[in-house]
Amino acid sequence: MYKTVFIDLDDTIWDTRSNGKESMEEVYWDYGFNRFFPDFETYYGIYYPNNCSLWASYRKGEITKEQLILERLKYPLEPYLKCDEDFILNLNEDFLNRTTLKTKLHPYSIEILEYLKPKYKLYILSNGFEEVQYRKMQNSGLAPFFEGVILSDQIGVNKPHPKIFKEALKSANSSVENSIMIGDSWDADIAGAKSIGMDQIWYDLGLEISNGFQPTYHIKSLHEIKEIL
Repeated sequence: MYKTVFIDLDDTIWDTRSNGKESMEEVYWDYGFNRFFPDFETYYGIYYPNNCSLWASYRKGEITKEQLILERLKYPLEPYLKCDEDFILNLNEDFLNRTTLKTKLHPYSIEILEYLKPKYKLYILSNGFEEVQYRKMQNSGLAPFFEGVILSDQIGVNKPHPKIFKEALKSANSSVENSIMIGDSWDADIAGAKSIGMDQIWYDLGLEISNGFQPTYHIKSLHEIKEIL
């Protein structure tokens, strides 16, 4: 019944948490932030929850991309450093460049993409930043599986806004009836797809709870997609 499969990139197939943490630890040591904190985990324990909160605000349109970039990196350092905008922007560019070189994927990512590609049109649908998403996909071997990439940077709104899903359908020349969304974020991917009547596969990493409805499909391993599609 499906012809087109939209897949979230970050923490659905590309392991954002692991790759991002590894990149941030490199930054921590290379910039000498260890002189301010007893260890990296202390620093990261301040950075990461605030980063998640800022991303949630960004998805809702409450803050801009520029505010997200500046505030997430400035927050743990402000008590110790003069964090002017140029310093933070350069730090952000360095951090993002490092993430593009990381290639850890979620288990079964390549296997499931090899399974899906001959049967469906595959598209990435992501809130991630345009300047890094293509490079992440290329360097981790994901790019050849996809016919297109739809990014919030290009559309002007973030998932879960209905507009990005409608624009994705238009880009894929697909209808809501024969499309399905796979993603880990309940709000961005699952509720977002549901809002326009698109079926969903929720990749539940155990970090979020469902809210308000049952997803079309609920998996805890990407391997389970073979039982659905």
